[in-house]
Amino acid sequence: MDMSVWFLLGAVLVFFMQCGFAMVETGFTRAKNAGNIIMKNLMDFCIGTVVFCLLGYGIMNSENYFFGIIGKPEYQMFTDFTSFNWSNFFFQLVFCATAATIVSGAMAERTKFSTYCVYSGVISAIVYPIEAGWTWNGQGWLAQMGFVDFAGSSVIHMVGGISALIGAAMLGARIGKYTKDKDGNTVVHAFPGHSLTLGALGCFILWFAWYGFNGAAASDPVQLAQILGNTTIAPAVATVACMLYTWKKGGAPDVSMCLNASLAGLVGITAGCANVDALGAAVIGLVDGILVVVAVEFVDQKLKIDDPVGAFAVHGCNGLWGTVAVGLFDYSNGLFYGGGLHLLGVQCIGVLAIASYTVITMGGVFYILKKTIGLRVSAEEEILGLDATEHALTSAYADFLPIEATNMGGETTETVDVTDLRKAVLPTVIPAGGTVAERRFTKVSIICKEDRFNILKDAMTQIGVTGMTVAHVMGCGTQKGKTGQYRGVKMNMNLLPQLQVDIVVSTVPPELVVAAAKKALYTGEYGDGKIFLYDVENVLRIRTDESGMAALDNTKVQQ
Repeated sequence: MDMSVWFLLGAVLVFFMQCGFAMVETGFTRAKNAGNIIMKNLMDFCIGTVVFCLLGYGIMNSENYFFGIIGKPEYQMFTDFTSFNWSNFFFQLVFCATAATIVSGAMAERTKFSTYCVYSGVISAIVYPIEAGWTWNGQGWLAQMGFVDFAGSSVIHMVGGISALIGAAMLGARIGKYTKDKDGNTVVHAFPGHSLTLGALGCFILWFAWYGFNGAAASDPVQLAQILGNTTIAPAVATVACMLYTWKKGGAPDVSMCLNASLAGLVGITAGCANVDALGAAVIGLVDGILVVVAVEFVDQKLKIDDPVGAFAVHGCNGLWGTVAVGLFDYSNGLFYGGGLHLLGVQCIGVLAIASYTVITMGGVFYILKKTIGLRVSAEEEILGLDATEHALTSAYADFLPIEATNMGGETTETVDVTDLRKAVLPTVIPAGGTVAERRFTKVSIICKEDRFNILKDAMTQIGVTGMTVAHVMGCGTQKGKTGQYRGVKMNMNLLPQLQVDIVVSTVPPELVVAAAKKALYTGEYGDGKIFLYDVENVLRIRTDESGMAALDNTKVQQ
């Protein structure tokens, strides 16, 4: 097998991780910011490519490397195109873009787009290339010590995770995330992502692309197979561990946490994917699966730092753990395999050095940005959504799923006969000798379950209602829907999808409409809905300028 071809194919898979990150972050946040998140992930790679060409690659991979710390920028790609090592350049470029994009999710929904572009350029041009050179340039001081981070648990993921935590902390939480109760205690609120389906798609894309992330640099097919095996075992064990842990802790397996756990297992095994055996991979994954839950809840509920996608927990914490774990489980030099403390000590030194460097540099970058152009959008812009305010985008989902009124409520063959209500209701509301036309206009507003709409519509037709307005709404009553939790945060009120059906009547008595609606909608369960009645002064038809009865054009009801 030609490993040079696989090397490039693996790098292409790493590029595809940008799609996975975009889907995870979009799914775990609210729909009004989806376009903004897609744009940030796109520009992470595009801006990163420009600055990595101009500065980052030379700093990281230069043959003129000073004191094992930093390289002299080189521009052979421009001066000697045919002799330049394009394979290594492309490989390092896609890894650099991964480090930059990790931060996007933690700072989602309230960061200025212009500020994010500046940050993305800085981390790709200077911050990442320097510390990555320490490990992956053969002249780097950590490489000289024997530090092992085969595919980037610390070099990429821990750096991205720590940067995400610093950025989220300096940025502040989303509006409404943390509030005070009457006793002054902080209340943590859950902001569920708008599409776990997108989040799951992103997770599977990342897992698939991770085989290139970890395996691209394999020296031969045998090592490649071992790497791919470990890259499967660790996330699988992590996800099972997370499922069992959240099931025991919260009473139900947490979907979003399990998605995070899969990624945490992948992050954790990245450093030692070529250096640990199957047992080591399983133990690393086991810790990953529990650590990610503990870290998400600690950051969210104890530190009160708003990280919508758990970037620090997944990448920062598990990147650190995975790198240190190499010193324990390396099957040649690990502590648990008779190798003593040397490698473990080197791994700890490397983690401490890279983490300290990241805290200092990224803390400085975000501080300067905050004091100059600012990190955060205004409260009004945040509430409206960054799609509209930062990108003049009405919606990332405009016209994606148009809903036809005829399909509301789904397919059903159930009907309710309400014709008998005429004789029961009309004599009580129409005086002897009177007519229905003498009554005023009344608006009947019905809140009901979606699956009962077709039954309601049929009932209204039976009593002569010829027009209605239908809208999708969200709501709950005193029962507050079905309570639960999201990412470890209790949700005391869960808004449920319902339909609001508005009918204005005159010749059809509102009492008849109410009686028919009650018969059509009643199931005896919570959530059957409510009916509201309002007096209406007049009705105008815009097209013909008709008013009153002529505008409604309802069929008169006979006694």
